[in-house]
Amino acid sequence: MALSVVFIELMMCLTVCTLNSLLATNVPGTQVTQQGGQEEERAAAGDRADSFSLKCERQGSAREPVFSMNGDYIIGGVFSIHNYIEEVNHEYTAKPEPSRCTGRLFPFKLRHSHAMVFAIEEINNSTELLPGVTLGYNIHDSCATVPLAVQMTFQLLNGRDPVFHTSDNCSQSGAVVAIVGETRSTLSISMSRVIGSFNIPLVSHFSTCACLSDKQQHPTFFRTIPSDQYQADALAKLVKRFGWTWIGAIHSDSDYGNNGMASFLKAAKKEGICVEYTESFYRTNPQSRIKRVADVIRRSTAKVVIAFAAPGDVKILFEELSREPSPPRQWIGSEAWVVYQDFVQFNFCAGAIGFGIQRTVIPGLREFLLDLSPSKVAASPVLTEFWEDLFNCKLGKASAVEERVCDGSEDIKTLQIQYAGTSQYRVTTMVYMAVYAIAHAIHNAICVKTNSTTQCDKSIKLKPDQVLSQLKKVNFTQNGHDVSFDVNGDPVARYELVNLQKGKSGTIELVAVGLYDASMPEGQEFHIHRNITWMDGSTNVPVSVCSNSCSPGTRKMLQKGKPTCCYDCIQCPEGEISNVTDSPDCVPCPEEFWPNTQRDTCLPKPVEYLSFHEVLGIILAAFSVGGACLAIGTAAVFFRHRNSPIVRANNSELSFLLLFSLTLCFLCSLTFIGAPSQWSCMLRHTAFGITFVLCISCVLGKTIVVLMAFRSTLPGSNVMKWFGPPQQRITVVCFTFIQVLICTLWLVLSPPFPKKNLTTYKRRIILECALGSAIGFWAVLGYIGLLAVFCLVLAVLARKLPDNFNEAKFITFSMLIFCAVWITFIPAYVSSPGKLTVAVEIFAILASSFGLILCIFAPKCFIIVLKPERNTKKHLMNKN
Repeated sequence: MALSVVFIELMMCLTVCTLNSLLATNVPGTQVTQQGGQEEERAAAGDRADSFSLKCERQGSAREPVFSMNGDYIIGGVFSIHNYIEEVNHEYTAKPEPSRCTGRLFPFKLRHSHAMVFAIEEINNSTELLPGVTLGYNIHDSCATVPLAVQMTFQLLNGRDPVFHTSDNCSQSGAVVAIVGETRSTLSISMSRVIGSFNIPLVSHFSTCACLSDKQQHPTFFRTIPSDQYQADALAKLVKRFGWTWIGAIHSDSDYGNNGMASFLKAAKKEGICVEYTESFYRTNPQSRIKRVADVIRRSTAKVVIAFAAPGDVKILFEELSREPSPPRQWIGSEAWVVYQDFVQFNFCAGAIGFGIQRTVIPGLREFLLDLSPSKVAASPVLTEFWEDLFNCKLGKASAVEERVCDGSEDIKTLQIQYAGTSQYRVTTMVYMAVYAIAHAIHNAICVKTNSTTQCDKSIKLKPDQVLSQLKKVNFTQNGHDVSFDVNGDPVARYELVNLQKGKSGTIELVAVGLYDASMPEGQEFHIHRNITWMDGSTNVPVSVCSNSCSPGTRKMLQKGKPTCCYDCIQCPEGEISNVTDSPDCVPCPEEFWPNTQRDTCLPKPVEYLSFHEVLGIILAAFSVGGACLAIGTAAVFFRHRNSPIVRANNSELSFLLLFSLTLCFLCSLTFIGAPSQWSCMLRHTAFGITFVLCISCVLGKTIVVLMAFRSTLPGSNVMKWFGPPQQRITVVCFTFIQVLICTLWLVLSPPFPKKNLTTYKRRIILECALGSAIGFWAVLGYIGLLAVFCLVLAVLARKLPDNFNEAKFITFSMLIFCAVWITFIPAYVSSPGKLTVAVEIFAILASSFGLILCIFAPKCFIIVLKPERNTKKHLMNKN
């Protein structure tokens, strides 16, 4: 609404073009008498025609600048020296007077305007920058209001002459080529929209709103202070650096605060930071609104609060918080307020950190600021007001009895005031650099360097768009401060990291603890060179998280309905690990690895196989070797008594071959013990299959011999001549050859091979021999079983044949044991896991082998060794 009023006022103040011919009767020398005749009328008409011209006049009263100086080129300046505009009730009975500023006069903003004057005077005295050219200035006070800022912008565009356009020329008095200002982003946005269409550059020293980087909306805007986008990114990285993932956020309800907080929230989300609450307020809000924001801060669980707000807004909030102190909070401030000395009065601000503009020493500025005498002050209404407020006296004649008149003894150099500050400046430096940036742009537009000298042509009618074009290219260093602009009109973002620390005297001091440089590589932007003091004076970084970090071995599980920073820690499932803190997921271990107890690393799975070093392997190996020794011992007994009747009667050749095959059967079980290899896997199954077939073939041969022997005793039978020793040998060889052929085909087509069994047990690896072809394995076992069954049937048929030593009985028992062992082997083999499968197979081999040797040879050895009297032909032939 206020902006609309200003535009109406501006329209009223715009120049109007009048035709003097229409006002001829009111212009001296153009009146026509009745007695003049036609000649006088023509002469008068000619005079009127000569005076017909276009003339633009200002209708309203122009506001006088607070500081001004003529020059070859004029630079405008707009600063918020006051903070309010005087309210005037217009009765529309008289022409309104220019708006006047009222309220508090800001000494540091007065310093900004003086810094501009200082910079221009320094440039005018320079022999390197714009030699022979004088810069002038028109500096206005916007009263920190949008309407007056826009009005001052129009006035800078139009110039200061009452009549500024005639048929002959356009007035250049007061017309500017560039403008420095404003402090607040809201004011700069309004000014930029006005002057953007005229290609006049606006260089701000403190307007940080990221929205001003939009060249579509603000094509002529530049600034010497980094954009809030950079500051938002820097604040998010600062929060991330100290491990804070759960914070509160407050901001001014203004262009600066709203846009800055929007940029910060976006950057914080990218960094994985959660915001518990976001509250906005403004210093003119009702006290209830300010109290509500303070209560939110008091009740929150976040210990870190970031304030993206203007100093005046923050001060109002802190005053409310000081009435009822909240639990300790770690404050993080934007550069707008954290560097101001006004906040050291609040004890709970101790430990606050934030970013400030880099300080720079400007030689001579402090002396220039303090070079104020009563006579110089009296010449300026603004300086007069400043002087009177400073010394509480009245320059000139007092208007009231209680007012003290300044006596001329006042000396500003004796005061410690914010106006002069220190020799190192922050925002003031930005003003100083803004003026120098414009000066360099003008220099590049009108000056040419020839040999060692620079020639500047100040007669060039410089247009603002020429300054705009050159301003985009400036790149210089002044007092150690680099100045250049990117495509958006922004400088390189460099900040000073500041910390409010309690000194030894108990007062809070602003201390620079580090630097931030956005041009550095990722992760190297911060350089902290001094210890930071946190809230409550602690040197330990405060913790502000919604949930404690999940240790390695666990993963985060988000809590329903809460931000991503609020979660529970769940142990990784079996077989998975997490080896970083706050892992969102667990990852499975590789196949041959298994998590440790903490589930934060993968360890190689223990490898398991039937080893010679374990108890079961030792026992089975002992039985295997013992069985082989038993077979060899039996063979030795038989060989020693090879001529005894009992040995000769039981087919000694097949007996020795059977004992040899049994020895091999016992020994082949040793191939099943130890780590499987390619050769051991092929050997163990084929050796086992062939030796057992050889063994069963011998038993089968002996059984057939028994049957044939008794059949040959019948009258007229000559069966034995068809199954004599040669036929017995051929039978054994043929049966064994079939098994050899089966094993050969198995080894050629799909042999057994070693493999790591990763499925039977999750926590360990079983080294075993894969069958290769299951058909080959079961063909080998089936063939053995077929021979065993056939042998059992024949032995059963021969078991009742009359004889003192009928071997068929013992073969029957041995075959029953053999078949029983291998029938039970099949389900045990299939169901036994891991190395027990090998143990079952070895047990079956040993059990069947011991069954054969004990059932067939033990009775004979018993007679040979212990009952030699029964080892006679007479006893053997006795049928009773």
